[in-house]
Amino acid sequence: MLNRDETHCWLTLEATPGLGPDGVRRLLDAFGHPCAILAAARGQLAPLVGERLAAALTQPVAPEQHKATLDWLAQPGNHLLPITHPDYPERLRSLPDAPPWLYVKGERGLLQRPMLAIVGSRHATPQGRRDAAAFAQTLAEAGLTIVSGLALGIDTAAHEGALAGGASLAVVGTGLDRVYPARNRELAHRLAARGAIVSEFPLGTPPRPGQFPRRNRIISGLALGVLVVEAALDSGSLITARLAAEQGREVFALPGSIHSPLSKGCHRLIREGAKLVDCVDDILDELRWQWHAPVPSPSPANPSGPAAAETLLQLMGPDPVSMETLVNLSGLTVDTLSAMLLSLELESRIATLPGGLYQRLY
Repeated sequence: MLNRDETHCWLTLEATPGLGPDGVRRLLDAFGHPCAILAAARGQLAPLVGERLAAALTQPVAPEQHKATLDWLAQPGNHLLPITHPDYPERLRSLPDAPPWLYVKGERGLLQRPMLAIVGSRHATPQGRRDAAAFAQTLAEAGLTIVSGLALGIDTAAHEGALAGGASLAVVGTGLDRVYPARNRELAHRLAARGAIVSEFPLGTPPRPGQFPRRNRIISGLALGVLVVEAALDSGSLITARLAAEQGREVFALPGSIHSPLSKGCHRLIREGAKLVDCVDDILDELRWQWHAPVPSPSPANPSGPAAAETLLQLMGPDPVSMETLVNLSGLTVDTLSAMLLSLELESRIATLPGGLYQRLY
């Protein structure tokens, strides 16, 4: 975890008007650490970011300026992951426009797991929503974390399906103290409790149109590939697909009726080289992904069998614990633990709590 001084330095860089992600990256390349940037002389900073920003960065900042964010970070399940942190997702870090930091609410360990993005129209048809939910659930059951953008329509269906089959992660275009759209507030609470919500934007950031294309590069950047389910020709989902192709990710598209406007975007992607899919195996084969059942069958050699489950319950103790703590205590992988915890929850032996915590019931 970051110490308070380092967190304060990151938040100061974030709060510097006009600096932006590009400026932060230039400074990090030169100085290596956020506190070293703030300790640098104005003359050292000016060649990199200009006189005005150099002057702003050398002004003292009162600690109380960041009090609201520090209070938020002190709550269980809330995290700030700068790009220099070992838990920052490597697939995202490798991109030239990677965000300098991520705010995370929920289980940050999900950021290290293989992901598949599912995106599409906000005005999806009932069939499109059913397809998105079914693909998401089956892919999640196969062991992939489903990432989407918490929008109405296809995004919502993808998150719902993924939570029914495994894990889901939402990347949003606001601060994590806000839920947009408001209709997805209950879904956002479930994602925070059983998955994670991620944003590069500081707390208090309201929804603005220009922030959602920026959000899309993170959705595609985290994923092995992007599946588009229903998209008009002007859909923002095509931006996500284009970004995925530029980032070297796989692009998949679900075909539809030639008479439906919501199929035209998918058909364009297929003409441009996206892989046409009509079943989950098309995606898994392309990714060379081996199927991982969510709850393995018990056997003497199986680390998630009944005896291991009893041991896990003993390790949990009476107080709520996080996935990270359980990984450290048990030595098991996140995938194995997730399967065991799901099985124990279905047996009503544990409860899932807000903030990505788990508690033994008896």
